[in-house]
Amino acid sequence: MQSSAGSKVITGLPRYLWLLLSTALLVGCAGPALEDYKDRKPVLTPQEFFTGELSARGVVKDFSGEVIRTFDADISASWDSDGVGTLDEEFRFDDGEVQTRVWTLTPDDGALHADAGDVVEPGSMRWQGNAINMNYVLRVPYGDDTIDVRMDDWMYLITSDTLINQTTMSKWGIDVGEIVLVISRK
Repeated sequence: MQSSAGSKVITGLPRYLWLLLSTALLVGCAGPALEDYKDRKPVLTPQEFFTGELSARGVVKDFSGEVIRTFDADISASWDSDGVGTLDEEFRFDDGEVQTRVWTLTPDDGALHADAGDVVEPGSMRWQGNAINMNYVLRVPYGDDTIDVRMDDWMYLITSDTLINQTTMSKWGIDVGEIVLVISRK
């Protein structure tokens, strides 16, 4: 005989709470797929856009969406004869901090393996249509220490000379901030 209490509780949680938590987890995992952009124009090819001198302007937001920093950056981008790219970036923040990062982009089965000195889990840069997606773990300054943050990087080519980059930062699967910037070719 089945008890009525057993039909109302699944693993210790009331059924409605279980359903709510399950739905929230599934919605949290949903997001755009790179394939959604395959027919969008202008077509974004990393080796074409990321060549030469570029500049960037952007904001860093905290978990609530409040802008906590602004920055500008200069990027020098080049590719060698083996198809390996280098993005040499210098970021200047409104509080006076300067950060540098040098990306190495190595061809890897139709994608680019993306690594840098402060990247603790390299990413794979993939692209279709006007979009690029790259997911990696970055070690960032935090107080007097550092913290490792997962970066979900989406870039969209708007014109042949202008790209919008939106990055969601998360820790333990929880969104902790966002970076939004515009990159322009000089």
